[in-house]
Amino acid sequence: MENFIPSYLKLSSSSLENIKNSLLELLRECIVCPRNCKVNRFGGEKGFCRTARFSLVSTFNLHFGEEPELVGRGGSGTIFFSFCNLACQFCQNYTISHLGEGEETDSEKLAKIILYLQSQGAHNINLVSPTHVLPQIVEALIIARDRGLRLPLVYNSGGYDSKQVLKIAEGVFDIYMPDMKYSDNELAKKYSLVEDYWEVCQEAVLEMYRQVGDLVIDSQGVAQRGLIIRHLVLPNNISGSFKVIDFIAEKISKDTYLNIMDQYWPCYKAYNFSELSRRITLKEYKEVVNYALKRGLRRGFFDS
Repeated sequence: MENFIPSYLKLSSSSLENIKNSLLELLRECIVCPRNCKVNRFGGEKGFCRTARFSLVSTFNLHFGEEPELVGRGGSGTIFFSFCNLACQFCQNYTISHLGEGEETDSEKLAKIILYLQSQGAHNINLVSPTHVLPQIVEALIIARDRGLRLPLVYNSGGYDSKQVLKIAEGVFDIYMPDMKYSDNELAKKYSLVEDYWEVCQEAVLEMYRQVGDLVIDSQGVAQRGLIIRHLVLPNNISGSFKVIDFIAEKISKDTYLNIMDQYWPCYKAYNFSELSRRITLKEYKEVVNYALKRGLRRGFFDS
């Protein structure tokens, strides 16, 4: 993998242009994400994501707090997009995802940000909350590619992604990193205001895996291509961890890189829900890790 070439460099200019045009067309009656708001974002209308024609960028930097395989020695070139197509009541980045901190960024400016991160030694371009601005990302990618971009792109989403839209974008991303937040639709509706999360998330992750397969790393331990799944353990088993793990083991791959995260802490509106108003216990976390081990998963977490 030392001579790794990102997928988007293998696409012809016309193919990438067609992908861009197909995605941009979805903004006219927006169905970019599964909420299908059908607003005219070209005309300045805003749906659930509160984003019109252009993306909003909150921050961008070399991030050293991501998975080790993304960080390497140089860091992950991370771009945080404002707003989100979920509404997690415990969001730790709520000033970005709910309050919309950031500024409008057209394709030219976004391309410059991407190339700047490459120039600073990033191992990849890590696009956080990309779902609602996927057309804008591809629009900027074309500019950046023509100006020398050579890094893999990371699609770092909340897992509420359209299978059909992901198919349109096939060949753009080498690394997919979705959250699998819940395995219970009622709880997803209560805490993230989305009614069909579990079915949509399963379909999306299956499509992501079809496109990129299991995670492949180079001799330096840096991710080049593949699927990384994140799962945040919530108090009182609100995230339905065992069912998520069953899905991964049975429908994806036992070689899946699964980051079982223990860093939940009550934030934003979490204190409105007594069941979310505390951190998880070590026992709760170990139960999930041990269950993953029992189901044959090994990559991305440690038996602590």
